[in-house]
Amino acid sequence: MLEDILKSGNYSLVDVREPMELEMDGEFDNAINIPLGEIEERKEEILSLENPVVLFCKSGNRSGRALEFLEANGLKNGYNGGGFAHLKSVIESL
Repeated sequence: MLEDILKSGNYSLVDVREPMELEMDGEFDNAINIPLGEIEERKEEILSLENPVVLFCKSGNRSGRALEFLEANGLKNGYNGGGFAHLKSVIESL
């Protein structure tokens, strides 16, 4: 299902890593960076997105926690994209 969303090109990326991780590990130009610790206070930014939302972090753990919180607050079309490196390789292979 996630791969279908990624193939469509119709999605929003939300990176829940800390800003220093983006500098160390790389980032997607089109991703919104909302660190996990800010998800609760910035949830409306994500809930207002019309496209499917793909969350990711370094390993998939924090993005999974963010997804659980957002789904409990009404997110209907969210996906855990897992870790940055894996998600990058999946997107590049499409």
